[in-house]
Amino acid sequence: MPLAEGELVVFADERFQLLQRLTPGKRLNTYWGYIDHDEVLGLKPGSMVRTSGGKKLYVFYPTVSNYILKMPRKSGIIYPKDLGIIMVWTDIGPGDRVLLGGVGSGALLIAVLRQVGATGKVVAYDLRQDMLDCATENIKTYFGTVPSHLELKLGDIYEATGETGYDRLLLDVPEPWKAVRIADSALIPGGILCSYLPSIVQARTLTTVLQKSGSFGLIETLEVMLRQWHVEGRAVRPQHRMVGHTGFLTFARKLSGGE
Repeated sequence: MPLAEGELVVFADERFQLLQRLTPGKRLNTYWGYIDHDEVLGLKPGSMVRTSGGKKLYVFYPTVSNYILKMPRKSGIIYPKDLGIIMVWTDIGPGDRVLLGGVGSGALLIAVLRQVGATGKVVAYDLRQDMLDCATENIKTYFGTVPSHLELKLGDIYEATGETGYDRLLLDVPEPWKAVRIADSALIPGGILCSYLPSIVQARTLTTVLQKSGSFGLIETLEVMLRQWHVEGRAVRPQHRMVGHTGFLTFARKLSGGE
């Protein structure tokens, strides 16, 4: 499909990427010169374009990773390397009902909304209205509108009583052990809880509370390391820099009752 007016695209090479919404008369300005959007309109995704200084860039539709890394932030985000594991380990899919505690800038929300689709339901809590507003703007920019299957709530996930029937509960809050009681009532039997935490001490506290609750099993904590490789001719080696620790992920399954 040719790139059209109003569409979000990414200009990129192996080291550089920049998001732009294609607008007639607008110009992308870079260190290597500029590219007029009018030159891009009508091209196919994957086309090569040159800046006024001769730099070659490719233009694509952005992946969710492209977008999340470049979108405006009011807080730290959960990075794509962790989002991928969260989506697979929690097995979120079309039609799932997902409850979130902690919205931040919306990175996790965007990934979840893509997974559950229009047949799913996502309810997300945050204590701060400015975070909800920031996430809303990022979601609107990515999807073009706020999806109808999303409900944002100003409130405390630790006190979110009355929430029931969810397949998954995702927590990006500093004291998730305070939400274990809510998780017990909100999740269906076999449902999955996931918590993202920066400190292993926090992860240990959460695990201890989950174990003592008697309502959760298959509890595990992990972290994700991402190391890219330099491959050029006969030169093959790990990159000198890598994305190491970002956070600890704790997962648990809701039990149906009994011992």
